[in-house]
Order: sequence, then structure tokens, then C-alpha cells
Amino acid sequence: MKKEIQGTIEEIIFHNDENGYTVAVFETELEAYTVVGVLPGAGVGRSFLLRGEMTVHPTYGEQFAIKEFEDVMPSSEEGIRGFLSSGILKGIGSKTAAAIVSKFGKETLYIIEKEPERLTDIPGIGPKTAERVAESFAQHREFANVTIFLQQFGISANYAMKLYQVYGGNTIAAVEENPYRLVEDVFGIGFKKADKIAEKMGISSDDSFRIKSGIKFTLSYFAGEGNTYLPRDMLCEKTGQLLDLPMDTIDDAVVTMAFEGDVHVESLEGQSVVFLMPYYLAEQNVCKCLSLLSEARLKPIAADADSLIKRTENDTGIYLSENQKHAVKTSLNMGVSVITGGPGTGKTTIINAIINILEYSGFKTAIAAPTGRAAKRITETSGHYASTIHRLLEYSFSGDGSFMKFGKTADSPLEYDAIVIDEASMIDLMLMNGLVSAIKSGTRLIIVGDADQLPSVGAGNVLGDIIDSEYIYSNKLTEIFRQAKESMIVVNAHRINKGEYPDCNTKDKDFFLLRRNTEKEMLETIKNLCLVRLPDYYKEISPTVDIQVLTPVRKGLLGSINLNKKLQEVLNPPDEFLAEKAFGERVFREGDKVMQIKNNYELVWKNREDFSEGEGVFNGDVGFIDSIDKEFNEITVIYDDVKYVKYNFAQLDELELAYAVTVHKSQGSEFPIIIMPVSWFPPMLATRNLLYTAVTRGRKAVILVGSENKLNGMVDNNVVSQRFSGLAVRLRKFLIGEL
Repeated sequence: MKKEIQGTIEEIIFHNDENGYTVAVFETELEAYTVVGVLPGAGVGRSFLLRGEMTVHPTYGEQFAIKEFEDVMPSSEEGIRGFLSSGILKGIGSKTAAAIVSKFGKETLYIIEKEPERLTDIPGIGPKTAERVAESFAQHREFANVTIFLQQFGISANYAMKLYQVYGGNTIAAVEENPYRLVEDVFGIGFKKADKIAEKMGISSDDSFRIKSGIKFTLSYFAGEGNTYLPRDMLCEKTGQLLDLPMDTIDDAVVTMAFEGDVHVESLEGQSVVFLMPYYLAEQNVCKCLSLLSEARLKPIAADADSLIKRTENDTGIYLSENQKHAVKTSLNMGVSVITGGPGTGKTTIINAIINILEYSGFKTAIAAPTGRAAKRITETSGHYASTIHRLLEYSFSGDGSFMKFGKTADSPLEYDAIVIDEASMIDLMLMNGLVSAIKSGTRLIIVGDADQLPSVGAGNVLGDIIDSEYIYSNKLTEIFRQAKESMIVVNAHRINKGEYPDCNTKDKDFFLLRRNTEKEMLETIKNLCLVRLPDYYKEISPTVDIQVLTPVRKGLLGSINLNKKLQEVLNPPDEFLAEKAFGERVFREGDKVMQIKNNYELVWKNREDFSEGEGVFNGDVGFIDSIDKEFNEITVIYDDVKYVKYNFAQLDELELAYAVTVHKSQGSEFPIIIMPVSWFPPMLATRNLLYTAVTRGRKAVILVGSENKLNGMVDNNVVSQRFSGLAVRLRKFLIGEL
């Protein structure tokens, strides 16, 4: 039977900030209850009106199960003090709360709402803090109404906060108008969650909003798997299964969406395919720009290429092979060129030679890579400054957050004579589109990468498609140089790439296989390697900085999720002096190694060395938690040793622990030591090029832990996941003059 109670939280037994689930002691005027259920922002001293029913738990006895709640503003001084101390308002801790209530008594909340300037009468509160407190209070009242509305649709407090951050005071109206818009507008709200909301709102299963959203969701999901388009039949089949609707109904909606400009339908190599419009436009534009750059008239270099190469060799004392000389000359003589090869084949040597010649010729040259870690490594190995492609293009946050926005465009192009892009296997279609759009005609574009590594995390297969099209001239390096041959990491990487089994455990070398039979033994060995054996052997290494555990999968005993949990337990265990914050199944602790898992162009960072500021933290960036401030609900993370970024607690779904990461997430990085378990993994992940990518991440040592049979099985499994991408087809059409 439904019951209504009003009172105050006296004790928190359990509270999950992510979903608001709470177990608390709740006191009314007449009695105390144990209350359980979703109660966002629950804190000692907070007052609520709760609706629900009495239940009996088999272990914990009688409880009040919360079905609905309303925030109640306290009226007593004690209640107000408890409300202010709960952390709900930024800028007020327990001491400040006591001082405010002591000064204003029962009028405190009125003062905060109507006359916040009077808060400056309290020592330690300035005008800015007073303004921030008033804004927090107004937002809290507004957010309380939003939460009450959303809870009826099963939307958790954490997602309610995300919606409120996007729509503000218009949240309720936005959800009522079209709940499916949440899928595109709010990170973390998927189609199924929006579909449940729509169902509770009474929206029919064949509603046009639902079908169009389902089509977009299917295309977006497969874009997340790397595809820029889907065959039309496959799209209709997958969306029909998702919505439980006939394929004909889906196909009709596809036609409507094509007329409205939401998707593009075309015939590609005799097959009808469907693009989300941004990916179609990007493929078209990348092809057009590469064609214009490759055919443009070039600024001449200072002398003939052979004499410039000889001069560079004499100046540096580094002499190039004939293949390397050929790669340098084609890069100097062509508008667009590609240099591809595995580790130890001299890509860095070629880049340095090209840059030296360009600089001698008076060319203004830029070097860039897709990630900050890759750019930093290029700077260290080449001696030439490299930036991220995002920084080169002067990225900024786009208002709708859908795609990146760049300051450098076709209308405001990059002012360089030559641009060298390294680690190009990581470049996805949308980033490539931004890059080539900003390169003016006559600029040399030199693309360097290892085509045998895993393709980009984002949609597209840019490097592979450019090479496969044969429209852009590609130099493939195969010779391993003498110094590189001394490293078994390099030798074995090439063996793996050719389908040969690696040579493990050669004395005084750097490539090891520790044979273990069970996953439990593998896990214990990995923990011991990180905590004891490797730090003891290599002496001055940091287990968290210099050792990186890689794994093919996220789930399972040897997946990144469990490995992170177990490695955190031994490398950064709980400590009374280390603040921590629980978020869902994860616990973040001061000192933890963490990774950003989505591009966030709006996050502000501050450089502690030169006090500069900027925006943007990107998918795959790794840092360390510097501090956790529970009074201001913030976690501060340091990236690249110098960049400080503050996250509020509602943003923590953008972070993951990074003691262990998937091989895909490690692309573009090098680590002194890598460890990877080798066990049974799904065949689509236990592949040769995944193993090759993992091995090439190690610089000082590669340690594989597990089964030799499974290792050899990965080498034998040369299945490459097919991506639907139209870039190669379009470039071939340019080659034969059809476009």
C-alpha cells in the first residue's frame, strides 16, 4: 500500500552517486525508517517528501521502498545547516555552512536566493563565491523539479544531471517533445534507454521519430565499429531487429530521411549503401582535397633532390639506403605521398632527412600526429617539434558537440609549405577531413604510418584506403636496419607480420613469453610482474608510468576492467591519506592512472609550467589523478606531466582506470615495457595484426604471459575485420577519371 512520509536523513548507510541508489536512516516527526531506493543528492541533513511502500527484506527486515520523492527545503536552523553542509551547493563546506546559519538563522535560504550579496558579510566569502552559491542554489531548485519529472521514466540522477547540463531549464520540454533526441545529445544515453522512456510516454512503436532514431542509431553504432556506411539491406535488417518492425517499413523511412538530408543513399560498386550525411560529405571532400593537393604546382626545393640528400647525409652522418632515398625523393617531388613500414625500417630517419631538406630550402614545415602521446614521441625521437593534428588545426568545442570544430579551414588555411603526418594508421575519416580541408593548394602532404597496425578507433580506414586505391604514390619500407635487428621486439614484430611465430626468451634480449596454463595464473603473474619482478630487475622504473598492461578485451578475468581493478589493488591500494571517489563499479583514488575515453573539446586544461591554458582532452589520453576534492565535487587529473584538468563528479563516466588498456586504445603510443596476457580471446580479436600492434608498442621489453599455443594461434589468425568504407573506391574513380 502506497505511503507518504516527510522528514530528514539522519544517516547514510549506502549511496551510489552514479545512479542515486540510497540506503539511509530517515527520521520523521513520529518515527525513524530505513529507506531504500533512488534518492539523488542524498546527504545527512537533507529533507524529502517520500512516496513508496513498506517492504520486508529477508535479511535486513522492514524497509521503506522509495518510489517517488520531492525535495523539501528545511525550515529549522539545524535543517538548513545540514542542507548547506551536504555538499549540494558549490563553495560551502560544513564550517562555512555553520557560519552562514549563525549569521542569518532561518532566513538563510531566503538570503541565498534573493540577497546573495549579503553572504559577503561572512569571513572568507567574496563576491564571486557568493554569486556561485546563489547560482548553485537556483540550479538545485530547478534541477530538483527536473529530477522529479525524469524519475517517472527511470532516468537516474546521474543522467538527469547530464540532461540538465545540455538543456538547462528546457529539459522537461525537450524530453516531452522527442525523447529520442537524447541519444544524439547526451553521452551515455543509448537508444534502448530512450526507447524505454518513449514507451512510458505512450509513443507508438511505429512512430516516425522512433524509426528515424533507430536508423541513425544503427548507422552510428556501426560507425563506432569503424564503418562509414552500411549496405542498405543490412541497415534495414539490423534496424528492423532493433525496433521489431518490418524491413519494408525501415526502408520507407530511409527514403524519407534521404529526401530530408539526414542520410545519403547511393550505389557503390553495384551495391545500394547508406551513409550518415556527415560521413558521406567527409569521404567526398577528402577525395577532392587529396586530388587537388596531388595535382597542384609545388614550390621548388633549393636544388635537385640527390644533391640535397647527399648534403643532409654529410651534415648528419646518417646515410640512407636506396629505398630510403627513393622515399625522400618522391616525398619532395609529389604533392601527396605515403611512407609506410614496420618498426626498424627507418621511417624516423626518412622524416628527419625530409625535414632537414625542407628547412634548408626555406620551407615552413609542420609535423603532427593524431594523439598527444604520439606527437610527444616524435618530438623526442626526431628532435623536431610535433603537435597533435587537433592543435595544428586550432580545434575548439562545437556548440552541439557532434563533431569537432577547427579554426583552420578552407577559408582560413594552414600557412605551411609542407606538412608531415606521422602515425597515420590512427587517423579516422572525420579527422582526415578536417586536416585536408585546411591544407592549401601547393602544400606538400607527407603521410607516414604503419599500414599493418590496427585501423583507427573512429570510422574509416584512411591509411589503408589511400594505399589500396593506388591513386596516391606509396613507398613501402621492408628492410630492417642493422641496429634495429638487435632488438627481438623489432625482429619478432616482423616475424608476426609475415605469419611466422616469434622467437621468445632469447638470452639477454627483450622479448619474453612466460608460460602459464590458467587465466588465474596469468593474472597473478601480471600482478607480480608489475609490483615486484620488473621494478626489481629494471631498478629505476615506475610500475605505473613505465609499465603498461595491454589486453585484447574489456571483459573477463583478463579484460581491461578486471585487470584495472586487480592492479589498482596492488599498485595503488586504499590508504587513509589518499582520497577516493566511488563511481558505479569503479573507484577512483588519488594517484590512480586514468584514461579519457571520449573526445571532450570543452574540457579546460592549465599548464603548471608556463601557466598557459587550452581546451580539449581526447579519447586515449592517459594521466594521473592528482587530487579529489569532495567539497567541490571535483577530481583533478594531470596529463603529460604538466596539464591540469578538473572533472566534476558528473563527468567521471569519461574516465577509466588505465593500469591496463585495450590494444586498440594503445595505438600511437610507445611504452618502455608492455605486458599482455595470451589466452583464449574471441577470434575476431585474437588476430595477427592485433598482436603485431601490441608488440610494436614496447620499447625496452615485451612480456607475453600465457599459452604458446594461443600465441601461435594469434599469428595464424590473419582475419582482418572488414570495414565498410568508400574512400578507396572514390579515389580509384579519380584515378580512372570517373570523378
